[in-house]
Amino acid sequence: MARLPVADMETLNDAARSNLLAAEQMLGFSPNDGLLMAHNLPLMQAFLKLVQTIYAPGKVSQELKRLVGLVTSSAAGCRYCQAHTGFSAHRLGVSEEKLREVWTFADSPLYSPAERAALTVALKAGQSPNGVTDEDFAALGEYFDLDAQLEIVAVISMFGFLNRWNSTLATDLEAAPAALWAQVEG
Repeated sequence: MARLPVADMETLNDAARSNLLAAEQMLGFSPNDGLLMAHNLPLMQAFLKLVQTIYAPGKVSQELKRLVGLVTSSAAGCRYCQAHTGFSAHRLGVSEEKLREVWTFADSPLYSPAERAALTVALKAGQSPNGVTDEDFAALGEYFDLDAQLEIVAVISMFGFLNRWNSTLATDLEAAPAALWAQVEG
């Protein structure tokens, strides 16, 4: 059970409701972490802008951005964010089989060398202390230019915030991502 109550959509002002509807459109469900942030409208607005900026079309595919978030969240131990990123990746077309094999991405034939390089950095960056080496970053640079590397690190960093937020507040997982994640974890 969450440590703080989520905001009631009916009591929120138009700006907060608008932000939550944007989050719902992006995710496919109303996120409880957004409903927690809704208690502090400036925080919610700033964070939504950050999410929209990081997830804007760029050089890194939306699917890989979600997988980077998934591996980062796994390294940090945030089950809430694991389920969210897995759900979002699946909505974008990542198969359940590929999601199941995310734990063994380094050896899985379902992951390309470029994906492996990005996910290695995500895994090590999600650890505390950060385990990324110069060699890991050099491998990332073999597949991704400067802009793409910055996009990957931005996703990792965004989930650093979300992992701490949701783990600390014990945010309740919504039904849709919980159901998919239960299937994936089998």
